Amino acid sequence: MNLEDLLNYFDQFEPEISRLIISSFVVLAIAIVYKISSRSISRMAKKFEFDPHVENSLRLILRVVTMVVATSATFSMFELPTTWFLGGSALVGAVVGFGSSQTINNIAAGFYVIISRPFKVKDYVKIGDVEGQVEEISINYTKLYTPSFNLLLVPNQQVMTSRVLNCTHEGFIKYTFSLSFPHGLSNEEIIRRCIEPAIDEFHRKHWDKNLRRPECYFEMSAYFGRSFKIRIFIPKGEAKTLYALQPELLHMIINLWDIERKR
Repeated sequence: MNLEDLLNYFDQFEPEISRLIISSFVVLAIAIVYKISSRSISRMAKKFEFDPHVENSLRLILRVVTMVVATSATFSMFELPTTWFLGGSALVGAVVGFGSSQTINNIAAGFYVIISRPFKVKDYVKIGDVEGQVEEISINYTKLYTPSFNLLLVPNQQVMTSRVLNCTHEGFIKYTFSLSFPHGLSNEEIIRRCIEPAIDEFHRKHWDKNLRRPECYFEMSAYFGRSFKIRIFIPKGEAKTLYALQPELLHMIINLWDIERKR
């Protein structure tokens, strides 16, 4: 049965009802095509080992195209006059512009983030005062997998107006944290007795996780004590591993410090 036969069949109903039924079928068909296309993208990305950012971009394009096609098909089915459409669009545009300017800004910012690429999917980033692994860049939001093991939706406009630090380079999440010690031991003694032994033990314990050996740097000396920066390297896309191993390394260093302090 082609579209003409379908239209003739529904002519027995009231025109408004028949158009509503047909448009529902069309929207349903578009939704089915969208689902099939989305699964095809997933299979193709897995088969050809696409970068996660490329897969995310293809999904975003598919969503936009689907929305445009669904909207165009609905208006065509109801044969809306152009003048009525333009007038309604102006009214709706005024309402949307007044009440949803934030959404429009987010959408524009979303395309900017994808095109400018300050980060990609599976990068570990710090956006303002939040941080996490980028799981998806959608039209409105950037989704982060945070250290609290939750998904945080950051509005794309906030991404544009915030300071962005990308901690992913050369295939690793290069995560740096600070650790302070009270005065007592010298810098060299703290590194030799507490930090380096903990790093060596940590690296031996987790050699099978494709980690680079952590690094240690002296940061500053203040009235309350000395602080050091510890840099840990986790393979890209494995934020869950980072969230588990970073506290473990911190705990190992503190344990050695406690032993030295009691001597």
